[in-house]
Amino acid sequence: MRVLGIETSCDETACAVVTDAADPSRRILSHSLFSQMREHAPYGGVVPEIASRAHIEHLDGLVAEALAEAGLELADLDAIAATAGPGLIGGVMVGLMTAKALAYASGKPLIAVNHLEGHALSVRISDDVPFPYLLLLVSGGHCQFLIVEGVGRYQRLGTTIDDAAGEAFDKTAKLLGLGYPGGPAIERIAKQGDAARFSLPLPLKGKPGCDFSFSGLKTAVRLALESCGPSPSERDKADLAASFQQTVMAVILDRARNAIALFDAAHGAAGKHFVVAGGVAANATLRAGLVDLAADHGMRFTAPPMKLCTDNGAMIAWAGLERFRLGMIDDLEAPARARWPLDTLAAPKPYAGVKA
Repeated sequence: MRVLGIETSCDETACAVVTDAADPSRRILSHSLFSQMREHAPYGGVVPEIASRAHIEHLDGLVAEALAEAGLELADLDAIAATAGPGLIGGVMVGLMTAKALAYASGKPLIAVNHLEGHALSVRISDDVPFPYLLLLVSGGHCQFLIVEGVGRYQRLGTTIDDAAGEAFDKTAKLLGLGYPGGPAIERIAKQGDAARFSLPLPLKGKPGCDFSFSGLKTAVRLALESCGPSPSERDKADLAASFQQTVMAVILDRARNAIALFDAAHGAAGKHFVVAGGVAANATLRAGLVDLAADHGMRFTAPPMKLCTDNGAMIAWAGLERFRLGMIDDLEAPARARWPLDTLAAPKPYAGVKA
């Protein structure tokens, strides 16, 4: 089985072809990606209109490139998958409408994929992780704990009530003048910083549940930076970056302990997988802390390869393949959605937006 996947939910234009080969190392037949980092860097974050225009300009070429790299024609595919939400609605519409056109022209089934499900199932491309598993999805737009019980079956344990961790990294990097994207820049200079110098708040740490809040932490970083005077030194910035990174890790580890307890009560944690996905999962400091936490609770830590942590076409193609195998096919009326929670029964969080 071979599926083309299209991802355009934010600032990455990506296409990939995957197959359900028995050997995980041979499942990604091709992957084409245009990163819009340079387009958005002058603004310190993603500009939706610029993102949509870039998707329009590059998507057709990336589809052709992905098919050529895989050695396939459109007729050779079994299905076409595309992100249908959540995300920046303009970008989502570009990818989904392109997929609909390809599906209509070729007579192939369309699979409208939830972007979050792409992240949730991405670990199964490389590791064949069995259900159920505990997932921490942590990225620029999303921060939540989910029990992944199967394809299309998710139980949300906690989510952000305001900003996601990745957004906090980007905004902190902007305050420090480190450029975009913020996560790698923060991690890089934090290695030279003193994490004990600044005392930052630990939002919701020690509270029941698994929800997150990072908006107050961003404010605290701004105030700490202002306390360094009108011209903060490179040492000031490195120390503040280290303090910020350590604080985010402490909050996530605290929330993760609660999530593990809930997962253990439902399924028994021992021997099960604790999966981390999303762009922030590439942070080595955070990953090391989560590896130790999982081991302390008898769980097996698993994360997708670094190239599958950030937004990519392979995860959308794979989620489409998993859904297609179960007969989960969509018609050409499938809508584009700015908001689309994986757990539709979970109560919405105030101010959570697409992060819910």
